[in-house]
Amino acid sequence: MTRYGMAIDLKRCLGCNGCTIACKAENGTPKGVFYTKVLEEERGTFPMTQKVYYPVLCNHCQDAPCEEACPTGATYTRADGIVLVENDKCMGCRACYVACPYKNRYYLPKGILSEGYYGKLTPYEIEKYKEFQEGVAVKCKFCVERVEQGLEPACVTTCMAGARVFGKLDDPNSEVSRIIRSRNGFQPLAEYNTKPCVFYLD
Repeated sequence: MTRYGMAIDLKRCLGCNGCTIACKAENGTPKGVFYTKVLEEERGTFPMTQKVYYPVLCNHCQDAPCEEACPTGATYTRADGIVLVENDKCMGCRACYVACPYKNRYYLPKGILSEGYYGKLTPYEIEKYKEFQEGVAVKCKFCVERVEQGLEPACVTTCMAGARVFGKLDDPNSEVSRIIRSRNGFQPLAEYNTKPCVFYLD
C-alpha cells in the first residue's frame, strides 16, 4: 500500500518562503492561515552566527494524536497515509489543535471568510473561500488533489533550491526513501512517537 511522505533538506533551504507563497496560491487559505511556513533560528555566538531555516507543515503522522483526540471522526487518515479533515463532521472543539505537538493546525473563527487580505474580498478569494467553512479546523493536505493527478504538492514543485522531496515512503527505491536513508533523515519531535511522514535532513 502506498504511503506518501516528504523529506526536507535544511542545508538546501534558503528561507525564501517560496513554498509558503505557492501553498497560499494553491489552497487560497484565509488571512493568517499557513499550511506551510518557514521558521527562522539563529545559531552560534556573535560574531560567528548563522541563520537556520526550518520549514514546517502537518507531518501526516502514522499515529496522529489529532485523529485520536477528535471526538467526531472528522480527522482521519487515508489508506495512503494522508491525514485530512472532513469539514461536515468537524464540530470546532479544537481538541485536535491542542493534541498536535507540532502546532500545525488552524481553527477558522466566525467572520474570517468575510475578510480579505486587503479588506474587500478579491474575486480569487471569493472563489477559493468556497472550499472553506467557518468554525472548523484546517491543515496541510499534502495537496491531495494534485497528488491524485500524479503531481507533487505545490510547495515541492516551487522550491527553487530543491529542498523538498515528495514520494512513496513504502517504496525503498523512491527518491524520498533513498535520500532519507542516505542522509539519516530524522523525524521532528520523535520522542512523541507520532511517526511523522515528514523527515528532515541536516
